[in-house]
Amino acid sequence: MTGRTAAAIVSVALAAGSAGCVKFYEIAVETPIQAKIDVTGFQRVLVAGFLGGGSDTIDPNTETARLLRSQLRSKSEMRVIDADVIPLVEEVNERRGVPPPGAPAPEAPDRIREEQDLKAFEHIFEDAEYWKKLGEEHQGALIVTGSVMFTEVARSGMVTRVKTTTTASGIQTYQPVQEFADQKGFALTPKFVFIDGRTGQILYSETFHEEQLYAADVNTPALSSYFELMDKLVPAFLNTLSTQKIRGSRILLK
Repeated sequence: MTGRTAAAIVSVALAAGSAGCVKFYEIAVETPIQAKIDVTGFQRVLVAGFLGGGSDTIDPNTETARLLRSQLRSKSEMRVIDADVIPLVEEVNERRGVPPPGAPAPEAPDRIREEQDLKAFEHIFEDAEYWKKLGEEHQGALIVTGSVMFTEVARSGMVTRVKTTTTASGIQTYQPVQEFADQKGFALTPKFVFIDGRTGQILYSETFHEEQLYAADVNTPALSSYFELMDKLVPAFLNTLSTQKIRGSRILLK
């Protein structure tokens, strides 16, 4: 509930209270959000691996696979398959015959540094035979793959902070103020691709983007920021596979 909404509710309650005795109650409510794809035909799910790129501070492929497997174990009825995480970047490079270090550079990049580099690798998601063969190895499981870009970002501009002052009578007041500041942090851009392991065909894909900025003089570990960003995205990922409930509250006057 926003501060503006809460203030409006309080105003209504006070106005009603002036006319007589009024009670208001806050009750919890749940709103179901339907799943985006039907997974009733799958008993198993394989989080295969991702095209990881961006900063070298973490391995987004391995970290994302581990995190999603953990989430699915506790919040999905499908059996989560334990298997080695596939290094998809290396898989694509082997197909292209990327030359060893010291040899002339290939026309396409051998790693993903920026989002534009993804174009040289994403064709692997269209290889139905590759994914069908992988699915056959795991009894026709639902396959989760995609790409994960984890990059460092920097911003400069006006930010809002809360200024605290104390009156002569000892009462603290809070006031939002605008000030110029340098900030740095990380951005996370995952694309989740869901593939039918029985046919190798893509069932659904969706891309997300989140950023987390900190004061320039604050040193935040990259891995901590990664998990902070993923916390915001995991509910949307889970909602692709199963119905989720959004919890909120409503105010009733009586």
